[in-house]
Amino acid sequence: MNVSELFRAKKKLDLHDDDAASKPLMPAGKKDDKAEDKLQVGKLAERIAGYQDVFYAARQHKLLVVLQGMDTAGKDGTIRGVFGQIDPLGIRSVAFKAPTQNEREHDYLWRVHPQVPGQGEIVIFNRSHYEDVLITRVHGWIDEKECQRRFAQIRDFERMLVENGTVLLKFFLHISKDEQKQRLQARIDDPEKHWKFDPQDLAERKYWTEYQQAYQQAIQETDTDHAPWYVIPADSKTHRNLAIASILVEVLEKMRLAYPPGNPDYAKLQVE
Repeated sequence: MNVSELFRAKKKLDLHDDDAASKPLMPAGKKDDKAEDKLQVGKLAERIAGYQDVFYAARQHKLLVVLQGMDTAGKDGTIRGVFGQIDPLGIRSVAFKAPTQNEREHDYLWRVHPQVPGQGEIVIFNRSHYEDVLITRVHGWIDEKECQRRFAQIRDFERMLVENGTVLLKFFLHISKDEQKQRLQARIDDPEKHWKFDPQDLAERKYWTEYQQAYQQAIQETDTDHAPWYVIPADSKTHRNLAIASILVEVLEKMRLAYPPGNPDYAKLQVE
């Protein structure tokens, strides 16, 4: 079985029953070993960096990675742990915050489309267009009818990207409510982590159940074979990174990447 199949969103998804602390890639009978996870992630990150070098040189593919999850689920940590060894030349990370006044005056996908990858580029969305069917739904800013309209638009948008050569991977970092509590408290207790804490996170935590329902619906409505969702258990930071890195390596391997052919005229050149 491919690694990606272990994490592919179920057709009848129930996040309440999905164990956010599970570690499907841990060998049977082996104890919990974060050091081993980190070692394996490091090796996979090196391979991803090597693939990216060819990816950028060939300029034949585009890769968009979407990271979604509750506050503290580890979007930033995933970017550092999985993509940290890649040459910055061919990769971008885009963090979508609350829309500006100018962005609100356009359709919700207006600010997203200019950020998608070009040829030879890997782009990571730290949050994404899915915020427009998550926070908007939880807080009642859009109704169910508008939400369904947006699901259809998102499916069309992603299909258009894929049909124009973009490989699209969507990861939901599935953290438990108890684990989020510990991580938020750690940010509060440590003055050096205060820069990572936003009091609004506590306000949003009160809507935990509503967010779980919104995520579950969004994943089920927009999971397709060409733009799949992967539900990644995220209570363990190291195993979360191992899962995502493993899926990325699997996908990049299937692309059969190769450097562009050399220029025979260069063989005649001599540097004086």
